[in-house]
Amino acid sequence: MTREHQGGSRGWAAARKGVWSRLRLTSLRLRLVVVFGLVALTAAVSASGIAYWLNREAVLTRAQDAVLRDFEREMQNRAGALPEHPTREELRRTAGQMADSGRQFSVLLVAEGREGGTVYGTSGDLGGFTPADVPASLREAVDKRQKITAANKHPYHLYWQRIVHGDTPYLVAGTKVIGGGPTGYMLQSLEPEAKDLGSLAWSLGIATGLALIGSALLAQAAASTVLKPVQRLGVAARRLGEGKLDTRLRVSGTDELADLSRTFNSAAEALEKRVADMAAREAASRRFVADMSHELRTPLTAITAVTEVLEEELEFEGGGIDPMIEPAVRLVVSETRRLNDLVENLMEVTRFDAGTARLVLDDVDVADQITACIDARAWLDAVELDAERGIHARLDPRRLDVILANLIGNALKHGGSPVRVSVTESDGPATAGPVGAAGTAGAEDPGNAEYAEYAEHAETSAGAEYAEGAEVVIRVRDHGPGIPEDVLPHVFDRFYKASASRPRSEGSGLGLSIALENAHIHGGRITAENHPEGGAVFTLRLPRDASSLTADGADGAGGTGDGGAEGKGKGKDAKGRG
Repeated sequence: MTREHQGGSRGWAAARKGVWSRLRLTSLRLRLVVVFGLVALTAAVSASGIAYWLNREAVLTRAQDAVLRDFEREMQNRAGALPEHPTREELRRTAGQMADSGRQFSVLLVAEGREGGTVYGTSGDLGGFTPADVPASLREAVDKRQKITAANKHPYHLYWQRIVHGDTPYLVAGTKVIGGGPTGYMLQSLEPEAKDLGSLAWSLGIATGLALIGSALLAQAAASTVLKPVQRLGVAARRLGEGKLDTRLRVSGTDELADLSRTFNSAAEALEKRVADMAAREAASRRFVADMSHELRTPLTAITAVTEVLEEELEFEGGGIDPMIEPAVRLVVSETRRLNDLVENLMEVTRFDAGTARLVLDDVDVADQITACIDARAWLDAVELDAERGIHARLDPRRLDVILANLIGNALKHGGSPVRVSVTESDGPATAGPVGAAGTAGAEDPGNAEYAEYAEHAETSAGAEYAEGAEVVIRVRDHGPGIPEDVLPHVFDRFYKASASRPRSEGSGLGLSIALENAHIHGGRITAENHPEGGAVFTLRLPRDASSLTADGADGAGGTGDGGAEGKGKGKDAKGRG
């Protein structure tokens, strides 16, 4: 398939999806069109039905009244002139004359003959009009003699009935000659009137269809008029949700939709003001933290120098410190070191918040980096390392050291020995995910050709090529009681304490937060979970090559990376879980 065909298919699919989205069953537009259509259909069918019924009655009544009037006149003028006992020929001749009078209806005359029998005479039209064609109920009504009263001056009357024979409607009428004489019946076809009524029904049906189409178009126009402000409101709400707080709606009119637009504008304005105030307070708070950290750094440097001298005196075998004040000196040294770590962490946090933290990349052997981190903090006896040399990655060594120091130190402080650190490779993408969620990673199959090809060149450091999407997975597991389920979602929050009753701890509450930020700046992530066999597991996923995240791309010269936890010193320098 050519690119043009593919583009056309995608365009057609997008257009069809757009139409379906506008006409889905839950769409307000579709409901408005359906309601308008049902109302128009009901009104059109009702009006058409009433119009058809009225016109039908008018047409049939006009036609039958004219025929019945002529038939009654002919009965008085011609049938009344017949003798009391006419012959069959006389009846036939008179019936023919009556039928030719102008309306072209068939006539049947019935009389008593001279010899006492019943004599019939017909005009001979329509294949012969015989007494069998006259309904029995009509014959009974015509032959029945009525009682003479003040309201009824004649014993016999004219009666008529509509019948259908062979899908053709007919009008049948009958009466007796006033003053005595033969009985006459008339048969008139109503087919012309039926055709006229059929044409009228078709016309009304077409009018109903046109009315339905017109109502659908009107409903579409009305729905567009009503829904356009709603659609604009939806677009504005989405823009507001995307953080574009200056979004406003154009207000026109005084209806309910205009009131809704005014309410939205008022809410958006209030929200923008509230967010601006919060942003200003947050910026002021960050400036305060940054300024405080910088201001504390100068006196803290002098204090640190004094505490280092005091610490050397404490470790001097000659006993340079009075035993009475030795505990106080040790407390000062410990708290000074803790304050120094807190200031450094605050400085690092301000860099992350300000967006000035940068990567200084280098090709590192992950196993060697972990070993150096553990050895620098004298954790070799408490940590088990399961990592083969030769797993290289292009990362920031200092920031990786900070991450490892915080994760391993956290496991040693809050978990249980031994702490196990394992390193594997994965082909999955290293994307930022939710913290506190369960994470899985599988080791790359050593028998895989891609892995073998990489292992062949794993010893080279500078300029190494890494597969796109490849990542390094480092897991740190302790054997302690694990992390409470209600604490898991908050382990990476700043200054979070698992126990509110113990706000004072050796850690600053920023260690895991800084570790997560350092993972994110690499394009990686950290997840925390509890192992089924006990203990907590922190999983660090980092891309094999973070060059695309630096300003200089593959050159890795992304700026300075000073500040933050230096990752050197004793084990107590590692940050705590809370």
